[in-house]
Parts: sequence; structure tokens; C-alpha cells
Amino acid sequence: MSFEPKQKIAARHLKRNAYLYIRQSTLRQVVEHTESTQRQYALRQRAVALGWPMDKIIVIDSDLGQSAASAADREGFQKLVTEVSMQRAGIVLGLEVSRLARNSSDWHRLLEICALTDTLILDEDGIYDPSHFNDRLLLGLKGTMSEAELHVMRARLRGGLLNKARRGELRMPLPVGLAYNEQGQVVLDPDQQVQRAIRLFFETFRRTGAASGVVRSFQRDGVRFPRRPMDDPLGQLQWGTLQIVQAARLLHNPRYAGAFFYGRTRTRRNLEGGPTLQKLPREHWHTLLVGAHAGYISWEEYEHNQKKLLENAQAYGADRRGPPREGPALLQGLAICGVCGYRMTVHYHRSGARLIPEYLCQKSTAVRTAERSCGAISGVELDHAIGKLLVEAVTPLTLEVALAVQQELEQRAEDADRLRRTQVERARYEAELARRRFMRVDPDNRLVADSLESEWNEKLRLHAQAQQEYERQRQTDTTLTEQQRAQIMALATDFPRLWHDPKTPQRERKRMARLLIEDVTLNQTSQLTALVRFKGGATQVLNLPIPLNVCLRYKTSSQVTAEIDALLDHNNYRQVAAVLNERGFRSGKGLPFDSKSVALVRRKYGLKSRYDRLRGRGLLTMEEIVALLGIHRETVKEWRRHGLLQGLPYNDTNQCLYDHPGPNPPIKNKGLKLDSRRPSPEVVDASAQEVQYEA
Repeated sequence: MSFEPKQKIAARHLKRNAYLYIRQSTLRQVVEHTESTQRQYALRQRAVALGWPMDKIIVIDSDLGQSAASAADREGFQKLVTEVSMQRAGIVLGLEVSRLARNSSDWHRLLEICALTDTLILDEDGIYDPSHFNDRLLLGLKGTMSEAELHVMRARLRGGLLNKARRGELRMPLPVGLAYNEQGQVVLDPDQQVQRAIRLFFETFRRTGAASGVVRSFQRDGVRFPRRPMDDPLGQLQWGTLQIVQAARLLHNPRYAGAFFYGRTRTRRNLEGGPTLQKLPREHWHTLLVGAHAGYISWEEYEHNQKKLLENAQAYGADRRGPPREGPALLQGLAICGVCGYRMTVHYHRSGARLIPEYLCQKSTAVRTAERSCGAISGVELDHAIGKLLVEAVTPLTLEVALAVQQELEQRAEDADRLRRTQVERARYEAELARRRFMRVDPDNRLVADSLESEWNEKLRLHAQAQQEYERQRQTDTTLTEQQRAQIMALATDFPRLWHDPKTPQRERKRMARLLIEDVTLNQTSQLTALVRFKGGATQVLNLPIPLNVCLRYKTSSQVTAEIDALLDHNNYRQVAAVLNERGFRSGKGLPFDSKSVALVRRKYGLKSRYDRLRGRGLLTMEEIVALLGIHRETVKEWRRHGLLQGLPYNDTNQCLYDHPGPNPPIKNKGLKLDSRRPSPEVVDASAQEVQYEA
């Protein structure tokens, strides 16, 4: 083995290159541990002594400062493996096995390739041939010990870290709004503007109940929010527009509730060898110490916020309430299916300019397997009944509620104005600081003076811009007059008026409903049963008739149908409509009757038409009278106008059916003189004309 190096090196090995791989784990080791680096470079002389010329010794040192735990980020090691696999390497030199790899999979992969390509391996102890069993066994043991050594070093370092984390003394980067004092304790940020911004953030979330609502409120009020760059958590504080990602990060961070935590995430290697971050549930966190330091909110409020965010995340599950939306469905996020227990979703369809809500059960099994769900419930009558119940339950509002609402509005406006004023003060302080720096410089030193003067001008511009923005926001802020305060007090003490006010947004109605109702369980059998569970634990059951479909809802009553059937014996459609309106009857939609609606009811319910009724009484058509008397069509009309023939109209266009003239029909020489007429139109079947009219 190692004591017989010349026996393992053959001419075929010397024809190839010798690759010297050099690596240090960190850049600090490269700078401070220079002896190790020199020992690795000295292996070139070892290769020369074994027979390789200097021009065939290739040094790979591009991985200096890289860890050998994985080959994913080591370009030098990947190049070495490529050269070995291409049979360009006769020998691979490394001071130790740990320099080449501290990962068994990378190390054994290199051994396998070296064995296939007949490549030797040299370390400080000797030369090895991976194609020989004994050498390969020894190299495998060395690789395992190298990996175990790395594990032991990590375990020692991590053990001390976990021990400090268990006591809550581990010093970690803090989120914006928290800082370390001189004793190393976590305290609130001494900057009052930062504290006010964080407190206003959580107060706005209490009011809106959604992270997106907080962002919209800050953008509408022009309030800037502090942040620190992700790549430099201890860097200079920056002020900018609040983003939805930043808002969600603040709400999910337990440090704002005064809790210390560690081990909320863990890192795993993926198939490519790169790190993958995984979030763990709270029961799997390594450490969670509630009340470890000062915070902006209580732990109970933090738990409530997490529950609210989970309910708002409707896209990640079917049993989420979601924040109140703009649609008219009052029970959006509150309706629960009484059959399967899953939360019901809302579907809208349009009826003219009106949105009609419908509550659908979409349990997870039905969504995944396309099975039949529990059903759907119309929400018009249900929402009306729930609204009526709330109005009856909340009618006795007191004056204290009105004063609380008024104080909340005023306090909200004052907080936003105070934050904007601190922004102006900060800009003024930075401009003054730039002015003092400029005044202290030597005027003859123009290189420095010009730079400081430019900085001063920039700070003055930012101060003027902040002042203008502050004045603009103050003008847009609405201040409550005495009359407006009286109106707010009247609305607050008159809940029915507030509820039924058409100017009240649907989203606000839903928020008011959620303040009172926990959920509503719906079950539809022979009737619609709604179990309303209030916030205080009280329950109330509403039994409602099943909403009718469109056909049944607009169905004409049997009394109106009987009236139309009786009136058609002696009246046409226009006359029937006039009689029905005179008697106070209305259609299924509640509208007055006209000729078309009477014809529609007649055809819908299969009543005999006016034409069929007259034909059943033996009356003759125009064609039959013309053929019987042998006269012109215009003559028939003329005789009817003078009473010689009796005709009854069967539609609104005055088309008639005629009585039989009897044994003594009229004759042409009755003294009636007919004017010359234009040719008669083509004969059209009367029943077809009526059907066409009715259609």
C-alpha cells in the first residue's frame, strides 16, 4: 500500500496530468491559517518526486474559503471530477481526505470514478489505488471519519447555541421596532417615530382585520413605515411605503408580542444539493418563551391575530372565513353547512342590475373527487331575516357607544397626523445636521465643501417635500364638525337606521354582523333552518320557508287565471287587461296587465283562445262569408259597419268572426252604394294571425 508507492505508479499514470486540489473552509482560515495552505501547495514537490513534470501538475485552488459539506457550490471540485471522468488525470493529490470532501456521497462518487478511470489518490499518508479493495476500504473509512469529524464540530457549536437559545439569551437580529440596550436586553426602539408607526400598525389591524386593509389605510393616509434591508438587518433605518409582505411578516413575528423563539424553520438539502427552507408548526419549535422582553402587543392579541390571518387565508383551505368583501352576501364567511360541517362559499348571479347571493357547500371531498356537494341555498330571504334579527337584537344602543366611535375616529386622525409630523421633524433635523457639517468645513477645501453643500441642498429639498406632503394630507383629512358629530351620534344610537341606510357599504354591514355573530349553520329539508350562534354563546333558531325558484315566484295565481278564462268569452285581450286592472289584479311580477301579458297567461295555462271560443259558437270567418254570399271582402266590411252583418272581434286588431246571415241574406240593391276599393289583400288564416300576435 502506502509503503510501496513506486509499484502503484505506472507509465500510463505519468502520461496523464497530476491534479492538486487545495481548499480551506472559510476565508478567515485562508487569511490566518497560512501554514495549512503552504503544506497543501508543497504537495507539488511530492508529485515531482514521483515522476510528474512541473508542467503536468495542475493546481485547483478556486475553492479556497468554501466548505466541503457539499459539492453543489464548489466549482473546483466539480472541475476535478470532470477531469477524472475524462481520463485526463493520472493522480489526484490532497493533503487530507477532508480537503477533498466531507460528504460520503461526494467522496464515494469520486472513488468510483477514479476506480473506473484507473486514477490514483495521494494524501499525506501515502498513495492509494481505488481499484484495489484494501486501498478502497481504507479510503472509505477515512471519508467516513472526515464526515463524522464535521458532524462532531457542528454538534459542539450547535449545542452551545441551543443552550443559549433555551435560556432566551441567544443574540439574534431583531425586527424593526426592537433593539438591544447596553446590557444586551431587548427593548423597544428608542426612536419615538418608529414606536408610533408600529403601534399604529397594530391598531389599524384591530380595526380592519386584514393585512391588506392595513396597507391600504397607510397608503391612503400617506404614512411612511420603517424597515431595514434584508441583507443588512443592523444597517441604517429606512422609511418607505408599507408593503403587504412586510405587513404579513410583522403580524406573524412573535417578537412583537414580547416572546423569544428559536427553531421556527429548518434547512434541508434538495436533490441538487442546495438548501431548502421549511417552516415548522409551533409545537416543533425548539424554544418559545412568552414574556421574555417588552413588546407592542400582548400574547393573547398575537394569538387572536394568527387566528384572524388563518381565517383570511381562504385560498389555502375551504374552512376559512376570509375578510369581509364588497358583495351583498351578509353571511360571507359565517355560513356553515348543516350536513357536513364545512364552511360554505358564496356564488353570485345577476338579475338585471341586482346581484343575487347563493351559499354553496364545497366540502374538500367534493372538490377533489367531483362528487355531488350538499347543495345550495338562496341568500336573499336568508340575509333579510338575519338582518332583521340583528336589528331587533342591537336596537338599544347607548350614548357611550356613540362617544367611543367618535373618540376612535378622532384618535385615528391624530395618530396619523402625529406620525406625519414626526416625518417632517426628522427631515428638518437631517437638513440642520447637513448645514452644521457644511459650516464646519474649511471654505478653501472645495472638494469637501462642494460635496457637503450638495448634501445640504438635497436634505433641504427632502425637507420641503416632506413639509408639502404633510400640508397636503392635513387638508385632505376630514375634521368632524359639531353637526357631523351629532349625525354620528344619531347613527350610532339608531342602529336600524344605520343598518338600512343605502349609503352603508356592504363590507361594513358584514363587519357589524361579525361583531355579533360567530357563525350560522344552515340546513334545508322541508324548510330552511338557520342556527344563529352569537359571540356571547347565545343561540337562536330561524325557520324560514324554502325560497321559491323563479318560475314559482312569478307564477300567476289561480284566481287571476280563472278571471281571464271567464272574461275571454266576451272580450278580446285589450278588454280583458282593462277589466283586470280595474278590479285590482296584478301579474306574477306585481305589474299591471296588458294585451301581451294576457295572451302569455292564456297560452301558458292552455286556455282556449278568443278565436276558438267564437268558432265553437258557430261564427264564420271572412272567407266563409265571402264564399257563402258571393260578394267582395270589402262589401262584407261595409255591411258590418251598417249593421247588415253581425261580427265579433277576436283580437286587438279588430279582425272579426261573423254570425250566419240566416235564410234571408242581404242583397246588393238595398240602396247601399259601394265606393271603388283597392284590391283585397291575400287571405291569411285567422288562427295563424292570432298565434303570431300572441307570440
